[in-house]
Amino acid sequence: MSPNSKEVEILSIGTELLLGNIINTNSQWISEQLSILGLNHFRQSTVGDNCDRIIKVIQEISKRSNLLITTGGLGPTPDDLTNEAIAKSFNVSLYERPYLWEEIKQKLSNSNLKDDSSSLRKQCFFPKNAQIINNPRGTAPGMIWEPIKGFTILTFPGVPSEMKTMWEETAFKFIKTKFSNSYSFFSNTLKFAGIGESSVAEKINDLLNLQNPTVAPYANLGEVKLRITAKAKNDLEAEKIIKPVKEKLKKEFSKFIFGENEDTLPSVLIKELAKRKETIVFAESCTGGLLSSSITSISGSSQVFKGSIVSYSNELKNSLLNISDEKLTKYGAVSTQVCEDMAINAKKKLGADWAIAISGIAGPYGGSKDKPVGLVYISISGPNNHITNIKKIFNSTRNRIEIQTLSVNVSLNSLRLILLSDSK
Repeated sequence: MSPNSKEVEILSIGTELLLGNIINTNSQWISEQLSILGLNHFRQSTVGDNCDRIIKVIQEISKRSNLLITTGGLGPTPDDLTNEAIAKSFNVSLYERPYLWEEIKQKLSNSNLKDDSSSLRKQCFFPKNAQIINNPRGTAPGMIWEPIKGFTILTFPGVPSEMKTMWEETAFKFIKTKFSNSYSFFSNTLKFAGIGESSVAEKINDLLNLQNPTVAPYANLGEVKLRITAKAKNDLEAEKIIKPVKEKLKKEFSKFIFGENEDTLPSVLIKELAKRKETIVFAESCTGGLLSSSITSISGSSQVFKGSIVSYSNELKNSLLNISDEKLTKYGAVSTQVCEDMAINAKKKLGADWAIAISGIAGPYGGSKDKPVGLVYISISGPNNHITNIKKIFNSTRNRIEIQTLSVNVSLNSLRLILLSDSK
């Protein structure tokens, strides 16, 4: 192994990961952090709560990499074996750090924990020369330890919030100082709605072959991302490298780019409506409150969101939204006519500037030849008697949750485009 290779591996420890009981989001997050630091990261491993297997994997990694980052197995239960396995991997003993036990008791506000019996105390034992990583959000500390020359181990709990805080407060600076070369990677992500990944890729084929910056497309349900990554000596230099590519994309896809980095459709809409000092309400049928949930998941939504009416049955469409029995019978609940009235009446009844209504057939049952599964109507009612009606037929191979989620995305993006047009 070259002493200058600076190769890094991630080891996730926990039987629950192998069983699929928990999604391993830690490895994804750490991978992104390593990219920011400009470190080579070629391998990830997952192993269950078995001491012998953990030892075997750690010994293998120590022969081929410079840095090992582990998550999981630092807690107080019998199956938390990380520190024990690491010590045995290099034939060393674990020693108690008494001050950690006092800190744990303070964190738990329980100074009466028995010193000789509490399982929590096992979290205080580490190799003799290990540096402790403080855990501000939990009781299990991590460590930084170099058991053999040229190989360092950093350990973190499996709880994502604890791991991230420990990384940001301690590990990032340590890794950057000891392992990162003079270059680092800086990324800027553009987010698209209303266009598919293949359509984006076809139009940017020349950009996909760039070496610095690189441009990579990613697709989520109802959303496409383009990550522009530059390698440079500092963030300012990287931003200069990224700028011309970013400007070209914004010009090419001005209608479809709704935000950058951490932006979401709900957060972008909240910001725009707040700027305009306007409010919004919803009338939901097939989405059953998912549209409302998407907005209220954003801090600050109370500035613009007044509430919603989830009228799943025809009876509630009639009593709460004043949809006439005649219209429901003639056109059906899933129709432009009914959806439009849902939006207009919700806006009036709840006293807002804007209203979005959704009615459709999310499946997998309830469809017909005339109204198949995946058929969704969206209506947007706004100031000055503005009304926009949208009919979407999502692929019937989509499952129920996907159809509901796509319906929410389309409705939010449609309002975004209306507001964008108004501002010009």
